[in-house]
Amino acid sequence: MPLNNTLYEAVMRHYDRLQAEDRRDRDARLEEIRSRVPEYARVESEIARICADAARQRVLKGSDALSGLKARTDALLSRQEALLLENGFPKDHADMRYHCPLCRDTGWHDGKKCRCFQAAVSAELALHSDLEAILEKENFRTFDLTYYPEEKDPKLGISPRRNMEDILKRCRDYLRHFDDQPSNLFIYGKTGVGKTFLTHCIARALLDQSRTVLYVTAFELIEIFEAHTFGAEKDGDDPAGDSLFEALLDCDALIIDDLGTELTNTFTVSQLFLCINERQLRGKSTIISTNLSLEEVQDIYSERVFARIISYYDILLIAGDDIRVKKALS
Repeated sequence: MPLNNTLYEAVMRHYDRLQAEDRRDRDARLEEIRSRVPEYARVESEIARICADAARQRVLKGSDALSGLKARTDALLSRQEALLLENGFPKDHADMRYHCPLCRDTGWHDGKKCRCFQAAVSAELALHSDLEAILEKENFRTFDLTYYPEEKDPKLGISPRRNMEDILKRCRDYLRHFDDQPSNLFIYGKTGVGKTFLTHCIARALLDQSRTVLYVTAFELIEIFEAHTFGAEKDGDDPAGDSLFEALLDCDALIIDDLGTELTNTFTVSQLFLCINERQLRGKSTIISTNLSLEEVQDIYSERVFARIISYYDILLIAGDDIRVKKALS
């Protein structure tokens, strides 16, 4: 999906749908109450009548017409609660129920975007990409270790398969301790050894744990940086760019796939540092995959970026042959 107001509008339509669901759910519960407790409906009608009368009187007589209105409506509302309890309903059975009680399914809380807004952005991005379909096929249940040779690799000192088994264990430990021991993963290795497949596995597991996950390629990451920095200058208000940038910094897990395939310059390097550093300060998890060696990362992305990765990331080197070639030949 393009990083423009189309995304923002799609997210707001998501909230419109939630609010419509909320109203339908409440209406269904009200119909149930009215059918089983006719007096509840009569009290409901009485509340509507005295409020309408008070509104008409206010037009004619001013604010004095509202005198005593609250006391009368409060008494009737208390009567409704009592009727619910007497007939086996919870006293709040007629209340609105929201998917997000904080923002009441509006996306906004205290004048700011609600935390659920970032999850909605992530979900909308996944919906309009192939990611959901991919994750159904590429996950830990479908991970195949037989693509990794059992022969010892002289550089590793162990076989690529044993190495991959160790990596899978570390990834599962990462997922198991996601809350109590937050950490980051840096996954590197040559082309075709399964880095992207592994990040898909992690993304699927995190989504199954109801985490907010933003999965972006390095190219898409730069698009978000540019939309946030230059979008407002070009188009005025840029809610999509701002929303995505906020999601980059505050989602539970940010997955950056194929770092090194994007065009790098001073701007992109500084923005990458800002992103990973700010997420580290906020205690948010970041996962990076790349074909680059550690030496190339240091050369391309500066000492500051490299220092953050070495200091705060679990470094995972995947070894083996190009799996795509093996699949093509099999």
